[in-house]
Amino acid sequence: MKFLALEHELVSDPDAYQPHLKPEATRAWELYQSGLLRELYFRPDQHTAVLILECADADAARAALDTLPLVKAGLITFEVIPLVPYDGFSRLFDSK
Repeated sequence: MKFLALEHELVSDPDAYQPHLKPEATRAWELYQSGLLRELYFRPDQHTAVLILECADADAARAALDTLPLVKAGLITFEVIPLVPYDGFSRLFDSK
């Protein structure tokens, strides 16, 4: 199942993040290589992360995100949103 994960910063001091950025990138790469993390983006208006994950369920998505160093350090958290396929195209073939 696909999940959208929206980052929320918990600490406003940019210096608090610095020691964790390389380990964060390393862990993100590991999750990407494993197939759990499918896409990674930044919002340009907030510079927060937007991730797409492919996991069995929301608990697995949260567990994967909890392995990120910035989450472990209490600097960020994620809102996890389940996604389902768009079914609106069926309206094109409705005979009514």
